[in-house]
Amino acid sequence: MAEEAKAKGNAAFSSGDFQVAIRHFTEAINLAPTNHVLYSNRSAAYASLNQFESALTDAKKTVELKPDWSKGYSRLGAAHLGLHQYQDAISAYKKGLEIDPSNEALKSGLADAQAASSRARSVPTSNPFGDAFQGPEMWAKLTADPSTRAFLQQPDFVRAMQEIQKNPSKLNEHLKDQRVMQALGVLLNVKFKAHPGSSEDTDLPEAETPPPQPPKEESRRPEPEPEPEAMELTEEEKDKKERKEKAQKEKDAGNAAYKKKDFETAVAHYTKALELDDEDISYLTNRAAVYLEMGKYEECIKDCDKAVERGRELRSDFKMIARALTRKGTALVKIAKCSKDFELAIETFQKALTEHRNPDTLKKLNEAEKVKKELEQQEYFDPKIADEEREKGNEYFKQQKYPEAVKHYSEAIRRNPKDPRVYSNRAACYTKLGALPEGLKDAEKCIELDPTFSKGYTRKGAAQFFMKEYDKALETYQEGLKHDPNNQELLDGVRRCVGQINKANRGDLTPEELKERQAKAMQDPEIQNILSDPVMRQVLIDFQENPKAAQEHTRNPMVMSKIQKLVTAGIVQMK
Repeated sequence: MAEEAKAKGNAAFSSGDFQVAIRHFTEAINLAPTNHVLYSNRSAAYASLNQFESALTDAKKTVELKPDWSKGYSRLGAAHLGLHQYQDAISAYKKGLEIDPSNEALKSGLADAQAASSRARSVPTSNPFGDAFQGPEMWAKLTADPSTRAFLQQPDFVRAMQEIQKNPSKLNEHLKDQRVMQALGVLLNVKFKAHPGSSEDTDLPEAETPPPQPPKEESRRPEPEPEPEAMELTEEEKDKKERKEKAQKEKDAGNAAYKKKDFETAVAHYTKALELDDEDISYLTNRAAVYLEMGKYEECIKDCDKAVERGRELRSDFKMIARALTRKGTALVKIAKCSKDFELAIETFQKALTEHRNPDTLKKLNEAEKVKKELEQQEYFDPKIADEEREKGNEYFKQQKYPEAVKHYSEAIRRNPKDPRVYSNRAACYTKLGALPEGLKDAEKCIELDPTFSKGYTRKGAAQFFMKEYDKALETYQEGLKHDPNNQELLDGVRRCVGQINKANRGDLTPEELKERQAKAMQDPEIQNILSDPVMRQVLIDFQENPKAAQEHTRNPMVMSKIQKLVTAGIVQMK
């Protein structure tokens, strides 16, 4: 659309990107070749780049399309002035003033053109610009004019101007410097502006910085930033604009009602806004939010779907589409009754995150996945089937088919994760298979579910024993005996552990066994803590060098407990 291209051109012009502005204005002209404002704006952009020939062509086209529009003659005059065609510039400004006698831009332009023309006739040919660069007045003029004030912050420009001031004949060496040409225009009262031919024919405001050696003078108020002429609207465009403004007012009223929790009123306002303007999906997403609060989840989902579909058509901001998808996902969670219902909600949240990664959406996704998993476990729970699977596992265990037994025990756990017997049985399988860490984990879960179940302690002790953690296995067996003092498996476990510990105490371990036990012990955080404790280090030194102090240490139960752990681990030996 020409309107869209024109808006992009205006934005580029305002930001000083004149080449891009020209490209967008050209695109708009191709779409609307009879729109005089577009040629006027492009003329201003060309003039800003000092491309006065192109600026003149567009200015002439502007006047041709709308001869009764004074701005066109302002553009025409500025282009002629840039080309030093002073009489043509004077003629253009005068024609514009015939249409709009009070137009200040035309009056100013005419005065500039007349002054430039007068100077062009009166300046001697031998040294045409010498007087302009003489005396402190030069610096004062450059400081006062906004279009050259910023140049005085640039050392190379200041040096060039100082050279020209000393020797005006050096001007020819700097004519390619557009800043010098701009300064020359200011000094000759020919206003080559920072953005010549801009829409309002005003100078750009620049930061005020004092140049070297200029006389002080009062600061001038920066003049307003020039902008391209606004495009004249057709009746249809005016009506569309009015409808958008009314829709925005309805949205604001809906927002106010929503904050007051007057949901019915909010819905009415958002609905009216949609009727006035269907090119803003925020009206749909806002109404969806109200329906969500009201518990009308189906209506919320419909609005969100419409918002996504319409947003794709309009190429709306990804964040807006993500917002609609997130609200839809929230509504789907609200109506979900089983784990399967959460699948669509999770999928919707994931789609929202692909549009825009919002922390709130990510949190909702994680919560939905967590609830889905919990529901799946609840829906899968069946104690009867769990018992059947456990019995099948027992049969395979008796046949020494341990992998098959693990498979059935695992299914039994999924069907009833609260039965400690199944964890105990699977721990026994893992131990037989040599998967000791897995067996230990199952045994600990068994004890967690039923601290009085002796089988849990025998399974845990066995895993620790085979991992050669004899002191830990001994503690496990002893803990089990507190609940079942006569349990033979626990008693046998204690006896085996004591035998291994005494073997270490007597120094009966082979070098290989001692080395293996020490390496394993050094990985134990508890052993590491004991060895890094400064007090225990001193105790160990006392046992070697100070028998009297060592005697005192033996009376401390806590110290002796730690010493025993080190002995059991093979780190130290008692003789």
